[in-house]
Amino acid sequence: MPKKPKLEYSEFAGEFTEDGVTVLVDIFRTAGSNEDWSMEVVTQEEDLIRWDEPFATDREAFDEFLATIARDGIRSFLDDTEQSVH
Repeated sequence: MPKKPKLEYSEFAGEFTEDGVTVLVDIFRTAGSNEDWSMEVVTQEEDLIRWDEPFATDREAFDEFLATIARDGIRSFLDDTEQSVH
């Protein structure tokens, strides 16, 4: 069974709370690599929302998360029935 690669998490990763709703923002890549960054949001109900396209920098990923919050509101993550990609 192959080992799972170790992950490096961005300093922007962590809990984010707005309007009484808290989500976990995971921004990560393979440790020790120069790969692009992946982003996922985990809701309080443990629903997973994943972005399909990677980001060149962790800051770009976090900025996209903030733009989604500004555009759609944090509750849009709770209403996402597909738990797919933004």
